[in-house]
Amino acid sequence: MKNLTNRPILSAHQVTKRLTTASGDNLTLLADISLSIHTREAVAILGTSGSGKSTLLGLLAGLDTVSSGDIRVFGQALSALDEDARARLRAGRIGFVFQSFQLMPGLSALDNVCLPLQLTGAADPQDQARALLQSVGLAHRQHHLPTQLSGGEQQRVALARAFVGPPRLLFADEPTGNLDNVTSGQIEDLLFALRDQHQTTLVLVTHDARFAQRCDHILRLDAGRLA
Repeated sequence: MKNLTNRPILSAHQVTKRLTTASGDNLTLLADISLSIHTREAVAILGTSGSGKSTLLGLLAGLDTVSSGDIRVFGQALSALDEDARARLRAGRIGFVFQSFQLMPGLSALDNVCLPLQLTGAADPQDQARALLQSVGLAHRQHHLPTQLSGGEQQRVALARAFVGPPRLLFADEPTGNLDNVTSGQIEDLLFALRDQHQTTLVLVTHDARFAQRCDHILRLDAGRLA
């Protein structure tokens, strides 16, 4: 997909993440990660369980902080922002889809999709939320709670919530990991259809090489390093 700007929407330069274990040992989770992702690209971060994929996604999204190195989102260095400022940077511009759906259990499907719009003070949040639920085929389930929905339906709600707005950048962390093969294929198709419709930059974390092949680029992560 053709880049519309030479400046990346998301970049990392020599990013390293370390932690100290309870026994006092130093553990390196990620080492010297450098990457650039441009507007409207779909990029897969591919690796086995324990390779550091989700850790990297959390750093790129500003949900965690690096031990060293630099990450820039929308041209802003995350290291220069405190937690509140990083949250403001994400609001209305970054969406998330997780393996475990992460829906609010006490809210209906409609209210779950409305939530990010309400947090940003958007006008007519319910109209926008209904339109997204319609696009994922769940208009008839809008008043159901998550516990009344199947796993595939919950992930459809999560996709609708992620794309409401819509976001400029979407992070998807193993979005089909809890689904059967048939449902996984449906969610994959829906994810890429919504991404194309809204022209959203996609960063997909997966262990599934076939799923990753649907992206424009694949970054392979092995034991905390990009291969």
